[in-house]
Amino acid sequence: MAAWRYLAFLFMFHHMIHRFQTFVVQGTALHGCGSDLDASILAMPFCNTSIPIGERTLDLVSRLTLQEKIAQLVNTAPEVIRLGIPRHEWWNEALHGVAYSPGVTFTGPASGATSFPQPILTASSFNMTLWTLVGQARAFFFRVPQAISTEGRAMYNLGQSHLTFWAPNINIFRDPRWGRGQETPGEDPLLTSIYASTFVRAMQEIRYSDEGSKYREPFGVELVPSELDSSEERSPAVGRMLKTSVCCKHFTAYDVENWDGTDRYHFNAEVSEQDLEDTYNRPFQSCVQEGQASSMMCSYNRVNGVPTCANYNLLTETARNTWGLNGYITSDCDAVELIYNAVNYAPSAEDAVAEVLMAGLDLNCGSTAANFGQSAVDQGKVNESTIDRALFDLFSVRMRLGEFDGEPEYQIYGSLGLDDICSQYHKELAIEAASQGIVLLKNDNSVLPFLHGNIKKLALTGPNANATSSMLGNYAGAPCEYITPLQGLQSYVDILYYEPGCWDIPCQDGGLIGAAATTASSADAVVIVAGIDQTQEQETLDRTSLLLPGQQQNLIETVANSSKVPVILVIMSGGAVDITFAKYNPQIEGILWIGYPGQGGGQALADILFGHRNPGGRLPVTWYPESFTEVSMTDMNMKPNTSSGYPGRSYRFYTGEKVYSFGDGLSYTNFLSTITSAPSRFLIPSLEQQRCYHNFNSTSKCPKGFKNELTCDNASFEVRVSVSNQGVRRGSETLMLYSVPPKSGIGGEPLKQLVDFQRISLDAYSSTDVGFEVFPCKHLSSVKYDGTKELVEGIHTLVLGNKDEVAHAVSFVTTVG
Repeated sequence: MAAWRYLAFLFMFHHMIHRFQTFVVQGTALHGCGSDLDASILAMPFCNTSIPIGERTLDLVSRLTLQEKIAQLVNTAPEVIRLGIPRHEWWNEALHGVAYSPGVTFTGPASGATSFPQPILTASSFNMTLWTLVGQARAFFFRVPQAISTEGRAMYNLGQSHLTFWAPNINIFRDPRWGRGQETPGEDPLLTSIYASTFVRAMQEIRYSDEGSKYREPFGVELVPSELDSSEERSPAVGRMLKTSVCCKHFTAYDVENWDGTDRYHFNAEVSEQDLEDTYNRPFQSCVQEGQASSMMCSYNRVNGVPTCANYNLLTETARNTWGLNGYITSDCDAVELIYNAVNYAPSAEDAVAEVLMAGLDLNCGSTAANFGQSAVDQGKVNESTIDRALFDLFSVRMRLGEFDGEPEYQIYGSLGLDDICSQYHKELAIEAASQGIVLLKNDNSVLPFLHGNIKKLALTGPNANATSSMLGNYAGAPCEYITPLQGLQSYVDILYYEPGCWDIPCQDGGLIGAAATTASSADAVVIVAGIDQTQEQETLDRTSLLLPGQQQNLIETVANSSKVPVILVIMSGGAVDITFAKYNPQIEGILWIGYPGQGGGQALADILFGHRNPGGRLPVTWYPESFTEVSMTDMNMKPNTSSGYPGRSYRFYTGEKVYSFGDGLSYTNFLSTITSAPSRFLIPSLEQQRCYHNFNSTSKCPKGFKNELTCDNASFEVRVSVSNQGVRRGSETLMLYSVPPKSGIGGEPLKQLVDFQRISLDAYSSTDVGFEVFPCKHLSSVKYDGTKELVEGIHTLVLGNKDEVAHAVSFVTTVG
C-alpha cells in the first residue's frame, strides 16, 4: 500500500510538472479564458463555449480599443492583459514537419520533430492516402500531414509552437530553375490541387461540435459576404473546430526568386486570363473549396501591375466571394512594406496599409500595419470597421483552434505530448514516405535490385553520399534523427568503401576523384550519390544551369568508366537535372531520383537498392535539357509560341526535347494495364449549364429552368481498368489517366492533361480492376483565352500512362442524334 501511495504521488507530481510545462511558455500562457483569470473576464461572452463562435468573436473584437486592434494586425500579436488575451505568433512553419520559425522553438522538452521528405518527393508517390497521413499520421498524401499536425498540436501543448502553420506551398513548379520548386507538389495543376486539398484536410482535421470528426463536402458552402456580419452566414465554417490552421501560399503566379537581375520583390508577372484560370489559380481554388483551408498568403510579386496583397479582385472577389474562403489572409513577410518602398504602388506607408486592408488582407507579416495603422486611420485612409473585419477573420480562426476554450488539457487534443513527437511510427512513416516517392529512371539489364548475397563489398561515393541536413531541403526543423545513405547501406553489406569524390556540392576541386575511382575498382558494385543542395536552389536563389555543379559529371564518368561492376547513379535534388550523359552511358546501368528524402532518406534508398522495397514513384515534373536555360524565366506563358520559338512549359504544353517526362518511373516488376470499359459516345451538358457550373463549382445555384436538364454535377461516366502484375515481385503501380482534347496543342489547348490517378499494390502474378469516375465538366473542360471554361464537342481520347499505348476515344455531343 505504501508503494502504491508512493507511485501515485510520483504520478501526480509528474502530471503537475507536465501540465505546467505544457501550457506555459516563459510565464505566458498560449491560451485564453483559463481558470486562472478573473471571474469578470470568464463571464464575458467570448469565453462562453456554449454560444456560436461567430458571436464570441464579435464580442471579443468589440472589447478592443483601436490601439489594441491595430497591434493585432501583425504576425507577432501581443497579449491584451486586461482581457486575458494571450500573445500569438502567427508565423509557424510545417511544410514537411514542424520547422524553425518565429513561433516554434526546439529548446524545450521536444528537441526535434519528424522531418518528412520535401513535398516534391512526397507528391511523386501519387498516393493520396500517404499525403494525408504525413499531416495526421494514419493513411499516405494524407498520412504525412496528419502526422505533422499531431506533432504540431503536441508542441503547442508543450508550449513550443503555436497552431497557425503557413504551409503548403502550392505554386506551380513552372520552371526547373526555381529555387523553391522543391517545396511544391510539381508542375501539374490537378496533381497540385489534389495534394493541396488533401494536405489541408489532413492538417486541419475539421471537427463539428455535433458530428465528431466527420468531414463535410465543400460544395454548397454559402458564399462569404464582404462586410462583417454577426450572423453565422458570415462564415459557415466559423463553428468548425480545427486541429491546426493551414495556410495555402503564395497567391498567385509566384515562382521567381532572383533571376537575371529580377527579384521576387520587384517582379511583375504578366499573366493571361487563360493561364491564370487554367494553371496558376487552380490549386488555390481547390485548397479553399475542397480543402476548406482557413488561411491564404498573398505573394511578393505583382500580377499584371497590381501587388497581389493589394489586389481586391484576387483577395476579395475571387478568394472570398467566389471561392468562399473562411479564414484569414496574410501577406508574405514585409510584402506590405514593399508596396510603397520597392515598387511605389502606394505613395506612403499609410496608403499601403489602407490599400491592403481594403483589398481584403487581414494580417501583415511584418510591422508596417502596426507602425502606420493609427496614422492611416487618422488621415482617413482606412476606417475602423475595415480593421474590425480583419480582426474577425483572425480571431475566428484562433477561436476555432480552441485558444479561448480554457486549459488545453481538457480539450480534445489536450493529451498529446512528448510521446507523440518523433514516435517510432512517425519515424517509420518518414522512411515509408521517402520510399514511396523515390523514382527509378533507368534499370538496364535489371541490374537492380542488388541481390544481398552477391554484393559483399560496396563502393559509395558522391558529395551527397553521407548527406545529413541536405536530405531535409529547406523549411526544416530539428529532425529526430538522420539516416544517411552511408548509414543505410552499411546495414546491407559486409564491407562498404566510402570516398566522397568531392569536398562539397559545388565540387570545384577534382582532387578526390582519383581516390573514388580507385576504391570503386575493388568493389562488387558502385553507388554514386550526386546532385545539388541548398547552396544551389533555395528561397531567394534560382539556378542558372540544369547541369550538375562543378566536377560532379567528371567524377561520375571517371568512376563509371574505370569500373567493371554495376554502377548506380542517385540524384538528390528538388528541381530537374540534365543527366543526359548518364542516361545514355552503358556503364551506368541504374539511375534513381530521391528528391530531398527527409531524415530517413538513407534507409529508404538502401531498402530500394537491395530490394526490400520496390520503387513506384513517378516524376512530378518534366526534366528539361540544359538548352532550356535559354528561355526567359520571367515569361509566364504556359503555351508555346511557334513564331518566337518559345517552347511552352510543363508536359501539358512543352514542345521541346526532354531528358525525362512527367510521370516517368520504373518498377522491379512488370505491370500490364488495359481499359476494359468506357463509353464511346457521351452526351454533355449545354454550354449554359457549363458556364453556370464553372461560376459556382456546382449547379445547385443555377436558374430553376436548368433543373430538368443534364447538369455538370450528374454528367459522369466510369472508366474501368484491368491491371495485372506479371512479375515475380510485389509492387505498386501508379495508374495515370490522361485526356487528349479534340484540338490538342491548338488554340491554347493542352497536348494532354491528367484527369485522375490511383496507386495500387499487387502481389506477384495477381490482377485487379480499378475504376475512374470522370466528370467531363470538371476534368475535361478547356480554358479559353478570356479565362472561361468550355467542354468542347468532338473526340476526346483517354490515355492510360505515359507511352500512349493504351487509348480509348470518346465522342462528346450536346444533342442526341
